[in-house]
Amino acid sequence: MPAHGVAGWPFGAAALGAARPLALPDGRPWPRIRVVTLVPAGIDLRETIASVLRQDYPEVRHDLVPPGFSGRAQVETLLVEPGCDALLWLRAGDLLAPGALTALALEAALTGAVAVAGLRILFANRVLALDIPGLAASDTPDGVPFTGGEVLWIRDALQAHAMLDAEGRLDAGAAWSALPAASRRRIGRPVLLQRVSTAPTEKLDGLSIVSLTGTGTQGGAGIAQRRLSDALALAGHRVTSLALSDRPEAAEWTDRFPQAEAAIAAAAPDLVLAGNLHGATRSLDVVGRLARRGPVALVLHDLFPLTGRCGHPRDCTRAAIGCDAACPGPDEYPQLAPGRIAGMHARKRAVLAGPAVPWLLANSDWTLARARDLAPSGTVAERVRLAFPTAAFRPGDRAALRRRLGLPAGDVLILISAVIVDGPDKGFSDLRAALRAVARPGVGVVAIGRLDDPARLGVPNLFAPGLIADEETLAAWYGACDLHVTASRHETLGQTPIEAGLCGVPTLAYRTSGLTSAVIDGVSGRLVPVKPGALAQALTELVEDKETRGRLGAFARIALESRHSPAAAALSLDVLFRSRGLLSHTARLSFAPTMLGHFPFAAERLPGAIGTVPAASRPLVRRLRRAKQMMLGRRMPLFVRRCLYFAGTLRRSVP
Repeated sequence: MPAHGVAGWPFGAAALGAARPLALPDGRPWPRIRVVTLVPAGIDLRETIASVLRQDYPEVRHDLVPPGFSGRAQVETLLVEPGCDALLWLRAGDLLAPGALTALALEAALTGAVAVAGLRILFANRVLALDIPGLAASDTPDGVPFTGGEVLWIRDALQAHAMLDAEGRLDAGAAWSALPAASRRRIGRPVLLQRVSTAPTEKLDGLSIVSLTGTGTQGGAGIAQRRLSDALALAGHRVTSLALSDRPEAAEWTDRFPQAEAAIAAAAPDLVLAGNLHGATRSLDVVGRLARRGPVALVLHDLFPLTGRCGHPRDCTRAAIGCDAACPGPDEYPQLAPGRIAGMHARKRAVLAGPAVPWLLANSDWTLARARDLAPSGTVAERVRLAFPTAAFRPGDRAALRRRLGLPAGDVLILISAVIVDGPDKGFSDLRAALRAVARPGVGVVAIGRLDDPARLGVPNLFAPGLIADEETLAAWYGACDLHVTASRHETLGQTPIEAGLCGVPTLAYRTSGLTSAVIDGVSGRLVPVKPGALAQALTELVEDKETRGRLGAFARIALESRHSPAAAALSLDVLFRSRGLLSHTARLSFAPTMLGHFPFAAERLPGAIGTVPAASRPLVRRLRRAKQMMLGRRMPLFVRRCLYFAGTLRRSVP
């Protein structure tokens, strides 16, 4: 029987995952929850009761309350009983989704929220839609009521006595509205299953959106942009993906894109969602031109829009006062001739300060703070959440995955992962030192990504599958490991810690940059100070502590699914669209039924994407690249860039 307790639905058994830890991350006990169901005559409660019993949440009591005056009196008694920390009103006939209470309770504990709401699944003999709690009459124009079963209420903050009707039902809208906005949270995963006779008749009138990248959606930032686009499509928006160019070698000298700009003009979208443009151009001129035609939102996958040249200023402070020819890395990607850097920085700032200003979308708290520091005064900068394919990245049977991938069954396996593992911004020397500190029989390292010279790591028991362009296969490698570690110091967010966490694998990282959002310290992993030896010491401790790794991995999946599912990303963008006047405040967001496929208890989970990173280079290319790095390092001198540009131009001119 499926985990929700009812057979015959379009839902499968919940995905395999670590058992719920016995206590909250800070050691406090899980809140004691009372589920309240008012019992009208003639309603079969077996499915409702089964869904509560199968929550894997021992600290829950299900109160079946008769209707009428005695029902209200019984509920009022619950509100003052000492054995109750939180309440959830579950309508007779409705069901709790698998893991709902754990997800709601964890988010409340992590944020201090006193009301946490999740998604609702509407179904008949099939899934009809997923939506979010309206909690006010104006939010349900189609007459499908929200019943309150989507919300967990912390009892001590709930002024429920004045909000109960004669039978003991809570006026969820009044209770929600009475709370300060900072005390309420929404999570992007289903918590309630509600049987209805028909689908909602009125849905959100979705936007027409062009998702614009420089050269496509391969690589880290391109992947993030595609996932956001997919999430918006599941939320009912009409999304068209376009790239500015297929000529990355010409980016340093290209500012106009007539074909792409004409296609956008013909589409006349409600919004251009742009990101990762520097693969095609070193300026923001195209963003300025597009913003004069209509709204443009610029996703800060890195800080390139805010600097004269680079994606990550590292320790350089010139971006705050004006980038110029003193740039310490003009030959590093994205390269720009030193004499052009000051002018390019001024041009970017002119776009961000112009009469038609693009909005900046930050993917972490750190990135938002940096955007507000570096952008011209008055630039709109907002926080959004990135989307991750929570169906593809999910916990699996670790032993079975190791057998499938040919990995040792009993070793502690440490995962490192990046498109370019030894890239200049990935802290390779620190990473190597930390891995060498724990190198011994019984400890192995899995290195996913481009690593032209695996011997540089200097560790035994190294497994290097290279670049993996299939998300399902990538998730299998993640899930086969015990711990993920990164030594990067320059991330606007950091996607690999979230991918690993969704697979039940905790991350060890430095407490810096966007990693402070990607890794929830003490919950989905550990953060350590940026100082010599800190990473190696923490890695040594975690290699020895299987219990802590398991506990962090379990929390990681629960918390990150709630915060980074495609639904969570779409919710964060929906708030922005309404605040900027693109959507009506009363239009109710509803997701396509296929959104359910991103959650582990769906019978048909959505497959992961393929082709996410470039194909692995041929051995000759890897040898040439190693030779170039020995002579020139990671830099690409201007004369080499010009040669590549002219070679590309010549190649395209030959029929």
